[in-house]
Amino acid sequence: FFFFNDTATTEIYTEQIVGSVRCVQETGGINAEYMGKSTAEHCAYCFDIIYSFLQDSEKFVIPELPQSIPKVASPLFVTWHIYGDDLRGCIGTFGHEDIGKNLPRYALYSAFKDTRFDPISKKELPHLSCAVSLLINFKKAQDPFDWEIGQHGINIDFKDKNGNEYGGTFLPEVAKEQGWDKDTTLEHLVKKAGYRGKNWRDVLNTMTVETYESSKFELTFEEYKKMRGGTSVSYTHLT
Repeated sequence: FFFFNDTATTEIYTEQIVGSVRCVQETGGINAEYMGKSTAEHCAYCFDIIYSFLQDSEKFVIPELPQSIPKVASPLFVTWHIYGDDLRGCIGTFGHEDIGKNLPRYALYSAFKDTRFDPISKKELPHLSCAVSLLINFKKAQDPFDWEIGQHGINIDFKDKNGNEYGGTFLPEVAKEQGWDKDTTLEHLVKKAGYRGKNWRDVLNTMTVETYESSKFELTFEEYKKMRGGTSVSYTHLT
């Protein structure tokens, strides 16, 4: 079973998320705003990867990164849905590494290594959609409530009375999709981080919050097929 030899220490979050973009090469005339924008090409490339892997995992090699995708170092998340909105896998990173390595890495991880789900199967491909989120505009919040629902994702860090450390994150869309206010969002995130105290508000005085925004694009398998138009995918061995 093929996967990257991943020795990075970057924490992997098995949740939907998105982050900031730094250019790692000259833009070559590409619009600067586009550099941090998720597009259909990002999603189609993820489909290229898992489609190729499912065809023959023993002989699998990484599809080449299309020239239409700027080579940036970006925090990102790859999310798979099936039958519309049902979550099928989501893993990403806040690490600023070359997208040419991170995008295929997390396309594979989210499809086959999200422990909440069985690995995606070949028969599921026609029913999938893929979303790629690039994380942008990271800022330190003034206080735990200094963020806007529907606009910001939040990273929280806090300690309990015994000095145990906790951390967690929600993507910008989570609170809005769930219909939560800020209090409810923070309560759920504190619990998600692993805190089991009786009153989640007890940790507010130790909590620091970082906000971020996301650029997200989602593509269905049918749209992917139309984009590729029956042309073959080019491949390169992973180095």
